[in-house]
Amino acid sequence: MDLETKRIPFYKMHGGGNDFVLVDHRRALVPETEQPRFARRVCARQVGVGADGLILLEGSDRADFRWRFYNADGSEAEMCGNGGRCAARLAVMLGIAPSQLSFETLAGIMHAEVKDREVRLELTGIEDVRLYQEIPIDGQKLTGHFLKVGVPHVVVPVNDLEQVPVTFWGKIVRFHQMFQPAGTNVNFINLQGAKALEVRTYERGVEDETLACGTGAVASALIAARLGHVESPVQVNTRGGEILTVHFHLQGETFKDVLLEGEALVVCQGELWVDELK
Repeated sequence: MDLETKRIPFYKMHGGGNDFVLVDHRRALVPETEQPRFARRVCARQVGVGADGLILLEGSDRADFRWRFYNADGSEAEMCGNGGRCAARLAVMLGIAPSQLSFETLAGIMHAEVKDREVRLELTGIEDVRLYQEIPIDGQKLTGHFLKVGVPHVVVPVNDLEQVPVTFWGKIVRFHQMFQPAGTNVNFINLQGAKALEVRTYERGVEDETLACGTGAVASALIAARLGHVESPVQVNTRGGEILTVHFHLQGETFKDVLLEGEALVVCQGELWVDELK
């Protein structure tokens, strides 16, 4: 493909304000070697469309489709909960997949169910739970709890979310030697009873606070459950104002049937003039 002249159809979608540019990439439009740089330019809010991530929907012989997910900094991520919900809805809209579908990710095969704007996504790769991690930061120690929800997350319970320096603390924890080499996403949560919590998330790859993080919402609910504070289903209030619902079964120390549910909304569709993004 000549990146100097081609135009690429795209869709802009979001889940709770966590926004993405999606491209039907079953017919290859951007060479794989160019995709990280392409993602950086497309996601840049000053010179591109502006998004937290880029999603390419590709063909698969193992599922209804395969995705490539790139963070705004061009790094490729194993999984993204809100991005997964958006990709599932778009795949149904474009006739790529039925309403009950599966798609291939670096974290394994994911399953989803689409009902108009509502998408329920099953998540796998729940592993490596490490509770009560003492993290030295800014002259004090934060008590965080680590687990993987396809991607790594640290969950830090706090009393007042409004007083938390999310970007400052989040960046330190994200790059802390305790979580290298992959780094981690960082979620600060406040409990709101046995069925609800609110969360603010610093996202790896975006390197800033985002309005929502799907896997972060799941990680927050699961950690809160392991600590004995909540039970399924959990309503997770995000910074963008959307309430995401997390369903799960906790059997001993193991999570089964983990589902993330919420709206995936279409913002617009258009064409990328790739000569501006080269």
